[in-house]
Amino acid sequence: MADFLDNTPQKDPKRVERAYLVGVQTHAMLEGEAEELLNELQELVENLQITVVGRNLVNLRAPTPATLVGSGKAQEIVDAAKALNCDVIVFDEGLSPAQQRNWEKLAGVAVIDRQEVILDVFADRAQTREAVIQVALARMEYSLPRLTRAWTHLSRQGGGGGGMGGEGETQLEQDRRLVNDRITRLKRELIDVRKQRSVQRHKRQRVPVPTCAIVGYTNAGKSSLLNTLTGAHVLAEDKLFATLDPTTRQLILRGNQKLLVTDTVVFIRRLPHGLVEAFKATLEEAMVANFLIHVLDVTTPNLAAHHTTTLAVLKELGAEGKRILTVFNKVDAATEAQVNIARLLDPAGIFISAHTGQGLEQLVDHCLELIADAFGSLELFIPHSRYDLIAKLHAIGHVQSEEQEDTGVRLHVRIPPSQMAPFAPFAVQAA
Repeated sequence: MADFLDNTPQKDPKRVERAYLVGVQTHAMLEGEAEELLNELQELVENLQITVVGRNLVNLRAPTPATLVGSGKAQEIVDAAKALNCDVIVFDEGLSPAQQRNWEKLAGVAVIDRQEVILDVFADRAQTREAVIQVALARMEYSLPRLTRAWTHLSRQGGGGGGMGGEGETQLEQDRRLVNDRITRLKRELIDVRKQRSVQRHKRQRVPVPTCAIVGYTNAGKSSLLNTLTGAHVLAEDKLFATLDPTTRQLILRGNQKLLVTDTVVFIRRLPHGLVEAFKATLEEAMVANFLIHVLDVTTPNLAAHHTTTLAVLKELGAEGKRILTVFNKVDAATEAQVNIARLLDPAGIFISAHTGQGLEQLVDHCLELIADAFGSLELFIPHSRYDLIAKLHAIGHVQSEEQEDTGVRLHVRIPPSQMAPFAPFAVQAA
């Protein structure tokens, strides 16, 4: 919870309260991109209840190995942070362990980067055992090469009589052993959690129901959409990473067609690779879904960047080949210019408002079309003596129409190919 100075060598550790942000503009970045990222970093930091009292956007021609920026600029940043009585300097660019150590020696305060901020926000938001384990694992792996820093999240434990470590073992060696032990234990626990999730998914797949996963950039309105569609009560707040844990709810579409909808972990630019790896267990829901609903905030000035970021993470997960339905949310608050920009980004996109319900009927229609593509439609004629098969159809598939005739029942249904065998003898051949 942003206690960057917990258990440090200082006598009176205190909570971090005032931050100085440093952004980096390079030649490879688009005009204004660094400023947008810095604004996003500020929101992340403020989500940790830390006040941002100063900012500095550095034009970087070439990175310096020791401190990323030149020595003159580094001293300028330190002087500005000290003048504002800051107790943490936050870089929007990734810092190597050596660079962090150099900065903390120069500044005399904690110096962290975007990755560490995101890890802290995730740790603050994690609720379920799975999310807590995944965040803890990512934080331990991030901390391991940074144990010689003056400020660290790790609770230092000295070796007493009968404790870890033999005679002459340094504090750093004990810390490394401690972190490695924690990483090993967390990985074992995560394997157990993944097994439990696999069992739950297998149970769902026994009675095949179409599935979709809602993906998208943080704060795009994914949880709000799930709540509006299904009547769920998932936390939906106007802040980054309001929820980390996946939530699956059943949506009943027209004709009693069932659809399982999962709200997945949010994405963000420069998401630490360790978090992507750690959350693969959760993000598997996106990989096994029949199709994805990609939610974008149509009012954001960073629409294209958010779109690209989500697709990049999906590619890293191996889910880029999935059918994707692009949904532009918050259209009730959008200008005509913002809508036109969105149409250029994806002409087939659907404009909705999870808040007012606008466009949701069109979204449901598209979901039904994607389900039809995945499951296919079939006409069956089942004799009255086989009502057991009709009952099974209602349980595992979607009965689009059912008509009673003298010798049996004529049905138009959609069922998964894997469940087709018992019904194949009753299929009506097209004329």
